[in-house]
Amino acid sequence: MDRLLVEKLIFWSGMGHFGLCAASLYVPAALEWKKGLSSLKPLLRQMFWTYAGYILVINFCFGIVSVAGAGELLNTSFLARCVTLFIGIYWLSRTCIQFFYFDRAEAPEGIIYTIGEVLLVSAFIAFSIVYLLAFFINCAWI
Repeated sequence: MDRLLVEKLIFWSGMGHFGLCAASLYVPAALEWKKGLSSLKPLLRQMFWTYAGYILVINFCFGIVSVAGAGELLNTSFLARCVTLFIGIYWLSRTCIQFFYFDRAEAPEGIIYTIGEVLLVSAFIAFSIVYLLAFFINCAWI
């Protein structure tokens, strides 16, 4: 596969991470987190919000690394292999969680929510493919 094409895919995946972060700001309202979390003890509620914040920051950092360092993520170094494998597994895991773990029985209904979910899951799958492809390209030079 052409290294320049994969570098561009990493860059645009980074931009996608920024879009995902922006969309993630709407999720608490769409899924009524305040209402759902109100019955939890304060510590559990605080931990939930903290974990959500960490995930948001991690996704944002993936965007920064990908946009500013797309070429570096393909330089075949040990670090490039580790980072691309980590990001690829992160998104592959998130995709599996979406399909095999989440209980969607009480998910919001309607075309907007369906489109939003399709876009989010499509992004997760695309990120998985791009970063795992980058990992395999990095390993091809070993």
